[in-house]
Amino acid sequence: MRNIFVLIVTALTCYGLLSCNGANTGDSAVSKTVNPTFDKQRAGSFIDSINAKFAEQIASGDSVALAAHYWPDAELLLDNSEVAKGNDILSAWGAAIRMGIKEMTFSTTDITGSSTFIIETGNYEMKDGNKSLIDRGKYVVVWENRNGEWKLYRDIGSTSMPAVK
Repeated sequence: MRNIFVLIVTALTCYGLLSCNGANTGDSAVSKTVNPTFDKQRAGSFIDSINAKFAEQIASGDSVALAAHYWPDAELLLDNSEVAKGNDILSAWGAAIRMGIKEMTFSTTDITGSSTFIIETGNYEMKDGNKSLIDRGKYVVVWENRNGEWKLYRDIGSTSMPAVK
C-alpha cells in the first residue's frame, strides 16, 4: 500500500513539473511571436533623444520637466528611499537638483520590448557643478506606450558606489 502511495505521489509530482515546464516553454514562444515588430534601432534612437533631454533638464534644474516624463501611476525606486509615486517623483527630482546634481549621463547597455513596453538597462553617472562625481550606478527603466505617447512606467536605479560609513 505504501509503495502505491509513493508511486502516485511521484507520478503526480512529475506531471506537475512537466506541466510547469511546458507552460514556460509556451510562454517563451508566445513572447517571441508577439515581439517581431519591435524595432530596436528606433527604440534606441528614441531613448537616446530622451536621455539627452533628461541631461539638459538636469543641467537647467528643471524638475517639473523631468517629472513630466513619467505616467501619473509611475514608480521611481531608488536606493535608501521609499517608492516615489505621482507628485513624489517631482519632489525626488527637485531634491536631487537641490543636492547639487548638475550633470547626469546615461549609457544604455540593452534595449528590448514590444509595441507597448520598452525595457532599457544601463549605467549612469551624476556630477556636481565642479564635475566631481556624486554617484554612479546602474538602472532599469520600463517605458510604456499609451495612445501613442511613451513615458516612464517604472524607473529603478541602484548605486555602484560603496556605502558611506
